Order: sequence, then structure tokens, then C-alpha cells
Amino acid sequence: MEIVFSPYPTFRSVTLNDPSQPGEARRAGSVLARELSFTDEKRAEVEIMVTELANNCIKHGGGGQLILSARKDEGRLDILALDKGQGIANMGEALRDGYSSAGTPGNGLGAVQRIAEHFEVFTRPKGGTAILARVRSAAYKPTPLDTGAVSLPISGERVCGDAYAYAHSSARSIYMMVDGLGHGPIAAEAASVALEIFQRYCSDPAVEIMDRMHNAMRSTRGAAVGIAEIQYDRARVVYCGVGNIAATCVSPAEESARSMISHNGTIGHQAPKIADFTYPWGVDSRLIMHSDGLSARFSLKTYPGLLQKDPALVAAVLYRDHVRQRDDATILVAAPRAA
Repeated sequence: MEIVFSPYPTFRSVTLNDPSQPGEARRAGSVLARELSFTDEKRAEVEIMVTELANNCIKHGGGGQLILSARKDEGRLDILALDKGQGIANMGEALRDGYSSAGTPGNGLGAVQRIAEHFEVFTRPKGGTAILARVRSAAYKPTPLDTGAVSLPISGERVCGDAYAYAHSSARSIYMMVDGLGHGPIAAEAASVALEIFQRYCSDPAVEIMDRMHNAMRSTRGAAVGIAEIQYDRARVVYCGVGNIAATCVSPAEESARSMISHNGTIGHQAPKIADFTYPWGVDSRLIMHSDGLSARFSLKTYPGLLQKDPALVAAVLYRDHVRQRDDATILVAAPRAA
């Protein structure tokens, strides 16, 4: 039986360059924790972690960004703190309670690591630091692949014209990303039609889903769409793409990345004969998909060790370093579930 997960994750972003902004981040975290039906105790822990990470970003990272990602379907809240500072030279010391390189009490990272159910750091000398702290509700449901993402509108917009969704069964996982033409409410309307079609027909082959979207979106502005269907029993991923959704299948063991082909066109308006392409999928393969709100000109080889991190942290680092700032931006990373 196909298990479909909600295509409507909630993302909140807070810029961190002023001592007043950790309070804004704390309030945003508390609201999302309440929406996830966290207990009062767990909500208080979320507020502590958000505050500590936001303060740490300002004091030690020279400012940055805090991103909150809430998925009701998975009962999960991801707290991502991103900066482009000098990096953490001594991780052991930084995580020790009472340690601070800035003369402050220094309970931040040690406290966050202790409270979080999952905690990871990716840092590089003069390349910044990215921190993930995750909390789950009692309703947490594991999925066959771990999936992490960042999806945020262009500055000044309240809604995002990008979206993504995915579904799993024992035999396959299928991922869809849509980028409504332009940005704002009209782009979001186009994306919502793609989400509706995906929810209804996600058990069909990728080509058939894309064809249904093309017909359903004729009255909208149109969109770029990519659909990746991972077939476990056949050790392959079938990809169908129209427009500028970038999709890559990465094998860390082989140190190889294979870009998947998308046709030119716009779903809902002008599209070529819709076709798919097949690529190998190994036990260690990762799927990376992103909209053109991120530059595609990055090499994973410049991030040694990143692909071994949680997919949410991978997505956040690539978002931080390659967002274009002139369009909505979405990046999704899917990887084998850690043992």
C-alpha cells in the first residue's frame, strides 16, 4: 500500500544580524512546536535550542540565518542555524558546557546537543558553520529514505512558488519538485495544482503523472517540474523533467555525480513529447533536486564529508552557499536511512 506524505511542509526563516532577532526566532519556533502538538516540556526545549543557536550565530558566526522546518506528517521539527563565519576550530571544546570563545557563559552548543534528539554540525575553516538540531513528536513515522529540504520564497514575498512532495512504498520512492513560473501568489497557484495531481496519482509512473500535470495546469501560469521515481527492486531511478529543475544522482562511494536530463519547456503551456530517462541507483546513492533559485554551478567535491551528513544539513549548506536571492529557492536531498 502506498504511503503518501503531506506535500505541505512549513518553513520559517529568520535573518540573524541583530541581538533582538533571537527573540523573533524563539517565538517562531514556539508556534511551530505548538502546531506539531509538542508537549509543553518539549516546546520549552525548542525555545531554548532556537535561542541558543540564534545567539551563537550572531556572537560567533558574525550573523547568519535560522531556518525552521516543520513536517506534521513526520512529527518533526528541524532547526537549522547557518553562518558564513570562520568555522569552529575545536569542535570538542565548542560543545563543552561552559566553553565560549567570546567571553559569554557558553552553554549554547553543549545545551543544544544535550536536548536535541538528533544533532549534527558541518563546519569548515573560513567556510562557515551549519548546525542541525532535530526534535520529534510522539507521532514520528520513519520513512524508507531520509529526506531534508529548504524551500523559501524570494525576499518580500509571503508565499513560495516552489514546492515539493514525495511518497513511499516498500518497492519505490517518488519525489516531485515544481517551480511555478515567476514568484508570488500566481506562481504558488500553479505549484498547488501540481501538488494536487501528485497527491492523487503518485502511484502512477512519472511520465503519466507529468502528462496529467500538463493538462491540469493549462489555466495556470505554468511551471518547471521534475519527478524522480526510485525503484528499489530494479536498482534504478527513472527521471522525467520539463523545465529548469536540476536533478542529480550522487554516489559518495564512487565519488561520482550524474546529472539527470530535463527537456526544455513549461508544463501547462509548451512541452515536448514527455519522456523519461533511467539511471542506476545504488545502496549509497543520494538524490539532489533544486529549483533555479539556486545556482547549479557547485561541486560537491569542495565539501568533503558533507554527503555523509543528514540530508537536511546537506540541503541547508548548499542553500546557504548557492541561493541566487532573486527567485524562490528550493533544494531537496534524499539519502538512505542511517542504521
